Amino acid sequence: MSNLHDTIHKVTQRVIERSKPSRKAYLELMDREADRAPDRSQVSCSNLAHAYAGATDDQAVMKAGGAPNIGIVTAYNDMLSAHQPYGRYPERMKIYAREAGATAQVAGGTPAMCDGVTQGEDGMELSLFSRDTIAMSTGVALSHAMYESVALLGICDKIVPGLLMGALRFGHLPAIFVPSGPMPSGVANKEKQRVRQLYAEGKVGRDELLASEMGSYHSPGTCTFYGTANSNQMMMEMMGLHIPGSAFIQPGTKLRQALDRAAVHRLAALTGSKERSLARCVDEKAIINAAVGLLATGGSTNHAIHIPAMARAAGVIFDWTDLSELSSAVPLLARVYPNGAGDVNHFHDAGGMGYVIGELLEAGLAHRDIATVWDSDLSAYALEPGLDDDALAYRNVGESGDDTMLRPASDPFSPDGGMRLVEGNLGRACFKTSAVDKERWTIEAPCRVFEDQPSVAAAFKAGELDRDVVVVVRFQGPRANGMPELHSLTPPLGVLQDRGYRVALVTDGRMSGASGKVPAAIHCTPEALGSGPLAKLRDGDVVKLCASNGTLSTSADLDNREAAADPAPDWGVGREMFSMFRMHADGAEQGASPMLAAAGL
Repeated sequence: MSNLHDTIHKVTQRVIERSKPSRKAYLELMDREADRAPDRSQVSCSNLAHAYAGATDDQAVMKAGGAPNIGIVTAYNDMLSAHQPYGRYPERMKIYAREAGATAQVAGGTPAMCDGVTQGEDGMELSLFSRDTIAMSTGVALSHAMYESVALLGICDKIVPGLLMGALRFGHLPAIFVPSGPMPSGVANKEKQRVRQLYAEGKVGRDELLASEMGSYHSPGTCTFYGTANSNQMMMEMMGLHIPGSAFIQPGTKLRQALDRAAVHRLAALTGSKERSLARCVDEKAIINAAVGLLATGGSTNHAIHIPAMARAAGVIFDWTDLSELSSAVPLLARVYPNGAGDVNHFHDAGGMGYVIGELLEAGLAHRDIATVWDSDLSAYALEPGLDDDALAYRNVGESGDDTMLRPASDPFSPDGGMRLVEGNLGRACFKTSAVDKERWTIEAPCRVFEDQPSVAAAFKAGELDRDVVVVVRFQGPRANGMPELHSLTPPLGVLQDRGYRVALVTDGRMSGASGKVPAAIHCTPEALGSGPLAKLRDGDVVKLCASNGTLSTSADLDNREAAADPAPDWGVGREMFSMFRMHADGAEQGASPMLAAAGL
């Protein structure tokens, strides 16, 4: 690619070189898996009978042989609004498959947690490890070896990374992600944020808060703020794993149906394609594209963990130095709530992913020459889907429809992508600058150390944090308690900041994909458990967090201190069942994956 930006080229080549042994081993495994994939005419008749028994309408076609069989792995449940539309998908997808001379079966289901339901609750400690559970569930589904391609039905936070990690272990098969789209816009996000802060200050009651929240999250479809779920959809577009333009088309529309039909027809057409197998689509360049898209759109900080984990599942080694260096070159092209006023529906209406991809390709900031599920390169993803007499059609996007939300690479909101690596004697961490005013990028203040979220809330209510303060919340890493999101800290810390105090958060836990205006060093590694640096901090130690020069440090003499004792893990809400996951999890920068760590990947 002749016009590729020097930094994009440099980081890509570094990742390729670093990944040579692991990528080679992965592709060799996938080639062996493809070579030993069963010819069903040679498979035991008893085996086939078991597989075909439930496929009443397709048994004759399956028995005759020759028709590709598409395995559907679904994360459907109707507690999770984004996944509620998937309930009827399998029966429709079977019809679409028959149209293309294929068959389809639900190969298996996976869990699907809603982090919005578990925020601030004990169940959040299962959230990150649900990703690896989903990956293993995908592996169980595909282990039956009855499929020529895979349709992956999932959208939200840990679900897309988990589905991809699992499907990559069957990467000799073609695979396409099939989203269902966002719910219509509800209460404006800034208004929702305002009511949350008023509630944190005790100025409105629970009834007002619930009314505001239900006005925001009100119907089937993905939540409309640009958090981890919608960042997932962006990345699948950037990696070429969707039908182009699929990410943000609302459920129940004719265009949504046309895109879903196209996905099934395309899976039937890709049967036997080694060049478009998932293993070949998800390579070093595709991983770089995912990271570039994350930076260009101000996406979820959770993907600083998920991208390395997804990459490792494909034999690619990607770290936070790579992410930070890419961020220095990739301009911020989008401002979507919580980084702006409008939501993903407004983003899509203004030009959406087609506009972003077109700008990145034109500026040499993304790899055009990747294998996609749709075409020979990423160019088709710079177009906008529509209908022509009910048939799927594509058109040029044109200029941004709203320059308060989408800007060209030549005139971005910010010259960099807003994700910085900070490091020092407190470890390495991520800082999302795109959501924080530049005047708050440097905070130096005495710290107050906590070991859980309720203690922070209690100190806030007691007025103990009404000062310049760095709030440290430790023992929140993957091996301590599963690395929960700490999103419930955002409203009280935001209140302190609005009162004029210099406030920051430092934690080995995660923040939500909706990380907001308070400066935060998150995903601190090494984590506090096992005598990590955060375990040696004491109340009153001066901590400096600076995104401008990449600093996370304390002036305290940590070398001559004893670390705080590791807390015992809590039981209840199923947390005890994940003890093995906590024990084997590796660091946040490696993806915090017990599955990949235990497999030696």
